[in-house]
Amino acid sequence: MTDTEKTRFSDAELEEFKTLINDKIRKAIEQLELIQSSYKNDSNNGTDDTSPTFKAFDEGSEVMSKEANSQLAIRQEKFIRDLKNALVRIENKTYGVCRVTGKLINKERLKLVPHATLSIEAKNMQK
Repeated sequence: MTDTEKTRFSDAELEEFKTLINDKIRKAIEQLELIQSSYKNDSNNGTDDTSPTFKAFDEGSEVMSKEANSQLAIRQEKFIRDLKNALVRIENKTYGVCRVTGKLINKERLKLVPHATLSIEAKNMQK
């Protein structure tokens, strides 16, 4: 039976995806913790004894850096949430089924984007 004829992935296939997703969640949480620690770090990089002009530039770039890291953290939190939602779909045995076409999403696509809920066909229809 080919992927196009199947209505869902087998339990063994779902278990493979579950392992892949759990690994991605673990790595994503590690990255999130790194991002958060970098923007929560209050060190002043030793600019206390430098010229006021340089200090103002440094503070400005620090604010921009914190904002950029904050945005990265928000994006990372969403990625983790999407991966956890994929685990729920695995438990429900609906993982890998396109929410628009109802067909199975290509296995290779899911290996690259394990939280995908749309097939390439459905994604192209959105354009």
